[in-house]
Amino acid sequence: MNKNGFTLIEVLAALVILAIGLLALASLQVTSVYGSFFSNNVTHATVLAQDRLEQLKNLPWDDAALGGGNHNDGAIPNTIFSRQYTVVDTTSTMKRITVNVQWTDRVDHSIKLSTIRYRPQ
Repeated sequence: MNKNGFTLIEVLAALVILAIGLLALASLQVTSVYGSFFSNNVTHATVLAQDRLEQLKNLPWDDAALGGGNHNDGAIPNTIFSRQYTVVDTTSTMKRITVNVQWTDRVDHSIKLSTIRYRPQ
């Protein structure tokens, strides 16, 4: 006997396989969007940390902002970031400056950048 077409079971099996594939693609899309969002935040935090390091490197050696210890810049306006930096006098001619930028999306994140500044002769 010659049959044309598909049975109802075959159509339902094909739809189940298609639905599983589409759900996998939707999950992949959500992961991709979150990864892009996270990358944007990492880039922004890195720029904020680098900007603060550049400002501190261009200050006079005896400026109060370069005094040893922890310095809190606090929350950065119109962003989700906060910034702190630490200055450690390692010798009389050298200071280590570390800038830490923090933010929270679903969990806490932070970026730290460091540099060493030598006293000009």
